[in-house]
Amino acid sequence: MFDFTETLDQLPLFLEGALVTLGVSLLGALMGIGVGLALVFMRRARLGALRGVAIVYISFVRGTPLLVQIFFVYYALPGLTGIDLPAFAAGVLALSLNSGAFVAEILRGGLSAIPRGQAEAARALGLRPTVVWGKVILPQLFYITLPPLVNEFTMLVKASPLLAVITVVELTRTAQNVMNVTYRPVEAFLLAAVLYFVMLFVLSALTRRVEGWAEAYRT
Repeated sequence: MFDFTETLDQLPLFLEGALVTLGVSLLGALMGIGVGLALVFMRRARLGALRGVAIVYISFVRGTPLLVQIFFVYYALPGLTGIDLPAFAAGVLALSLNSGAFVAEILRGGLSAIPRGQAEAARALGLRPTVVWGKVILPQLFYITLPPLVNEFTMLVKASPLLAVITVVELTRTAQNVMNVTYRPVEAFLLAAVLYFVMLFVLSALTRRVEGWAEAYRT
């Protein structure tokens, strides 16, 4: 029989773990967008070396497991750089570097949906490239790619339990810790699953609202 009494007594710990999950996922997503934009600009650069680095990076990240990338950032990167990263920072960095490769492909697909004539017309009016990107291209690009970008953030939330292997106490690691105390694994992981569902359901609802606002603004 299920008995949630002891597990629910640990609810504050679960909520704390959920906040860590959201924090590491949100920071990873925001930094991933920055990495993705940088990769997009590198792939459009005139210098072939930059294009080659971007293509190799995207292929490597997409072709290797996230868990291996987390281990590399946490264990190998400090030895290469001499910078010892805390577990939380290493987790955020690993998620952002991974997400950036996928975001780059999302943004590249979105760029193909924007008529090339818009940028050409803006340049013909004498606008600087920074203005063309900031005022013409990027607003449309993020509107077009909003659904897949949100989906990428959802995938980061679902991938965040992998950070438990480097001692980040997010929601799944919290469930493991509570299970070790209460000896109620089913109840602990059911509660964690419910919290994951609530977070992602709210995210989905907010996304639909933002898409509605964006559509109303465009019309």
